[in-house]
Amino acid sequence: MNKPVGNTARLLGAGLRALLALTAVCGLLYPLAVTGISQAVFPHQANGSEIRDKDGRVVGSSLIGQRYDLPGKGPGDPEEAPRPDLRWFQPRPSNGLGDNSVNTRYALRVSGATNKAADSPELVKTVEDAKAAVVAENSSKDYKVDPSDVPADAVTSSGSGLDPDISPAYAALQVHRVAEMNGLTVQQVEKLVQDHTQGRTLGFLGEPRVDVLELNVALKALAGARARQG
Repeated sequence: MNKPVGNTARLLGAGLRALLALTAVCGLLYPLAVTGISQAVFPHQANGSEIRDKDGRVVGSSLIGQRYDLPGKGPGDPEEAPRPDLRWFQPRPSNGLGDNSVNTRYALRVSGATNKAADSPELVKTVEDAKAAVVAENSSKDYKVDPSDVPADAVTSSGSGLDPDISPAYAALQVHRVAEMNGLTVQQVEKLVQDHTQGRTLGFLGEPRVDVLELNVALKALAGARARQG
């Protein structure tokens, strides 16, 4: 009668010791080791790839796109929806899943692609409307955007719908508008774009890109410095 009880006790004891050992290794030692190594070797990435402004305030992450909008005019107004604040460089459209699929200005409720086929009439109309908006927003009396110069990333979303980067071509297309609205020269803004253009990862992966948030943080500092100079 006592032998089965003894065996059960030994099994329970072994299971408890294994539980405690695995909890200590997997739940304490391993997380501490990974956290310590990541903080020592990759502190910026480990802390969310935060971007700070000139005052040291966190303004976002270099990994996630964000909105640059003016507020709407109020409930019931036909222009209730936010409008792009054209003082800033604009990101690529953010077309996520479900009811977020027509959101073109970054709502982080969900992420993902539109899942529409290339010949979808709805997708074609969305792209055509976006292209017309890009041409209108970036054309002025002295500078006209040719529709054929609008790059694909200006009118389509990424696979996640939250891409923080745009192509150098799309950044260049926005230079004249940004310069005019911030009282800067085209040459100043072109240099800003050039300074914030990243090459291919490891020299061969991906395409050259511009992180919109990093670019806009630098733009704000440059425009602020100009305003202080009068």
